[in-house]
Amino acid sequence: MKLLIADRFEPHALEELRHLGVEVAYEPECTAESLPQKLVGVGILVVRSTEVRAAAIEAGKSLHLIVKAGAGTAGIDLLSASARGIYVASCGGKEAVAVAELVMGLACALDRRIPDAVADLRAGRWERGELSKAEGLHGRTLGLAGFGAVAREVAVRARAFGMHAIAMSRSLTPQKAGDHHVGFARSLEELASRSQILSLHLPLNERTRGIVTSSILAALPERAILINTARPELVDQEALREAVATRGLRVGLDVFDAEPEGQSAPFRSPLFDVAGGVVYGTPHIGASTSQSERAIAAETVRIVRSFVQTGEVPSCVNVSAISPARYLMVVRSLDKVGVLANVLGVVKRHGLNIEEVNSTIFDGAIAACTKFRVTGRPGEACIAEIKAFEEVFHVDVVALPNRA
Repeated sequence: MKLLIADRFEPHALEELRHLGVEVAYEPECTAESLPQKLVGVGILVVRSTEVRAAAIEAGKSLHLIVKAGAGTAGIDLLSASARGIYVASCGGKEAVAVAELVMGLACALDRRIPDAVADLRAGRWERGELSKAEGLHGRTLGLAGFGAVAREVAVRARAFGMHAIAMSRSLTPQKAGDHHVGFARSLEELASRSQILSLHLPLNERTRGIVTSSILAALPERAILINTARPELVDQEALREAVATRGLRVGLDVFDAEPEGQSAPFRSPLFDVAGGVVYGTPHIGASTSQSERAIAAETVRIVRSFVQTGEVPSCVNVSAISPARYLMVVRSLDKVGVLANVLGVVKRHGLNIEEVNSTIFDGAIAACTKFRVTGRPGEACIAEIKAFEEVFHVDVVALPNRA
């Protein structure tokens, strides 16, 4: 099997992948545009920031697995992959410490205006009076929008700074918040109103796109700090510019609209030109520490090894959690060639779609029990046909609970 790595990758892990017996192609300069022609004959694709669009998935006729060497699946067309039966896995959580450290670094930098102080000193200016007007982080409230792996690591570090962390997430309850030693907010607006610093850690989906609106920004206290190391699309950019200009909002960003591809390129965010507040940024480097890259690479190797050796895909994100199957048909039979094919033929003739098949072979390899999860209830005629095969001992039909 051929494996293509279409991004930068940790050298030691690269050698580990080669030892799995797969043919490894390393193309770290690959782009979204050049990817489709690179996928001919490729069974496994590993990407970090390179986009995997529908055209690439269509071109990858041999593609079985896409691994995002990082958190989430941003940049991968999940619908297209799922429609082609291609597994997509991600290395979520492995970058959490690195991103959390950057969040705290941005908070410190914004409070103490460290980049401005460095720039002034390098320019030969001693601006101690203006730059000594910091408020300090101790005792302040840090709001966490979302409470996944990164936010939990931020909360740990915030406590070390003597800060009070509170969190808001759809899956978070007051009990769970208490277990993690953080406060609980029921809505994003409530979270913003209680936070001197608001850090975003939400996934991007239709519910969260543009969720940080002008009303959310207005709920923040005067001269609050907003930090976004998650996705730029979470924030209404026009509302953000207005809040910087009129309310003195201080902003720390690791993600921007229209980020350039590649490791080096001209870039200028219009937010840097807004007077009234302070905007600091880093070029999407949140997960880019040596520790994080090693952890992500090791997780990528683990996922690929499992798939190559067992066919199982750890950390898969696009396998349906809720099956449309409504009935379980249990067939006990001899373990002989053709038995399963005969049963499948009957099921097909009766218009039943099989969602999942699982077979158990008993000691001695004489008998088997095969379970078919099907969308509709097998009728009496269907069951009678299956029972008529001399290799079949018995057929049961069980209604499955509706988990939709």
